[in-house]
Amino acid sequence: MTLLARRRFSAALAGGLLLPSLTRAADTALPVPASLPGAAQTAAAKKEPLVLLISLPGCPYCELVRRNYLLPAQRTGSLHAWQLNISDRTTPLVGFDGKLTTAAAQVAEWKAGFTPTVLFLGAAGQDLAERLVGLASLDFYGAYFEERVATARRALARPA
Repeated sequence: MTLLARRRFSAALAGGLLLPSLTRAADTALPVPASLPGAAQTAAAKKEPLVLLISLPGCPYCELVRRNYLLPAQRTGSLHAWQLNISDRTTPLVGFDGKLTTAAAQVAEWKAGFTPTVLFLGAAGQDLAERLVGLASLDFYGAYFEERVATARRALARPA
């Protein structure tokens, strides 16, 4: 079985198992930034990293990351997360360089083409912590997520 076939099979299996619990994905949507520098400034004003979910519509793993990790942290006010749709080639997005781009082009530039991927960025778009790529295990994902948020916060707190 090829890698692509295994991914499709896994997605179909997960989708079938998760579908009843994911009935209203619109309830779990994260905001989409119009400007990456603007979103980064919003996060920096709270002394937080810019947390970006690279997502794909219909991705059950992306939905799990939103529902179980990003939205609860956002609701408690411990961080603010945004999302970029990996397939959005039409909605304008201001990149960190100040130029207009799209989410799809920005994600390609970052080489973040696997979903879900969570980025932890500084005000200039620099990585503050290792990317969290995929969703291998629900048992450990929360610990991996919290560790990267803590790493990003420590990086922000270091004197320049």
